[in-house]
Amino acid sequence: MSFPISFRTAAAGFGLALALGACQSNSKPDDARQGVPEPDASGLPAGLKPGTWRGVLTAQGQEIPFLFDVSTADNGQKPTVTLRNGEERLKLDEITTAGDSTTIRLGVFDAALVVRANGEGKLKGTWVKYDGKEPYRVPFAASRAAASESDLFRSDFKDLTVYGDLLKGATFRVEFKGDDGETYPAVGFIQQDTTNGSAVKGTFLTTTGDYRYLAGNIVQKEVNGQISEHIMLSTFDGSHGFLFDGKLAKPGNINSISGHFYSGKSGHETWTAVLDPNAKLPDANTLTGMKPGQKKLDFKFPSIYEGGSISPPTPSTRAR
Repeated sequence: MSFPISFRTAAAGFGLALALGACQSNSKPDDARQGVPEPDASGLPAGLKPGTWRGVLTAQGQEIPFLFDVSTADNGQKPTVTLRNGEERLKLDEITTAGDSTTIRLGVFDAALVVRANGEGKLKGTWVKYDGKEPYRVPFAASRAAASESDLFRSDFKDLTVYGDLLKGATFRVEFKGDDGETYPAVGFIQQDTTNGSAVKGTFLTTTGDYRYLAGNIVQKEVNGQISEHIMLSTFDGSHGFLFDGKLAKPGNINSISGHFYSGKSGHETWTAVLDPNAKLPDANTLTGMKPGQKKLDFKFPSIYEGGSISPPTPSTRAR
């Protein structure tokens, strides 16, 4: 059977289209992989290179820096990211990649760093916490360089003040004050390490716990032509991002410090510290007690066995 010329031309065109379609279909997977960070021989996603990185969380107009180490997959082990906070090391090995993003799960916390490559030796992303009622996202960036505790906090000035008391480890009597005016006592311990530049480490003890392992630097800042010295400390454990900025009342003198404490997206308190080798927390036995005028313990709570409520005295609690 013979076809009109126009139909044969259309049929030929249709066959050519099918052939081209087949070629395009075969090439799609390669095109789709472009820009996706496939793991390299180290087992790490592209962009997440082995070595020490300086990460920065940006919240409340402040930068909260911390260091982390990236290790390759050796001897059948998973690649890891290790958070560094002073002497503390927190190893993370739940690292997954989807598209151009890499998710680093933050240990036991329901949180993660979600990052992507942002140029050579740079990362950009978000610190995400999944356990809150409201979305909790904090911008994050990191750079891979010769990062160490000596440049956790950067300073425009190269002069380093060495404090004899800090070299031995100094103890401070501290008071924190919330934005609501409430205050609470603490004891601070800070130590300087001159073998590593301006690096300092320490912590703050409170009646309910402590602010974990803190690391940072003594830095100089210039504001309106005036130079001041600050003790800067920070930590990041996956669930908490803390920044302590303490200004020395007089450069070269650590007897009195005042500053700000930033916690994550919105937490803020001020703090003052006075050098005091005998500083200690209140006696734990004095932290709770009867209200003025009360002579006996009085409480009330639902009964899960008998219905109603339970409050003293009852036959089961009398004389106990």
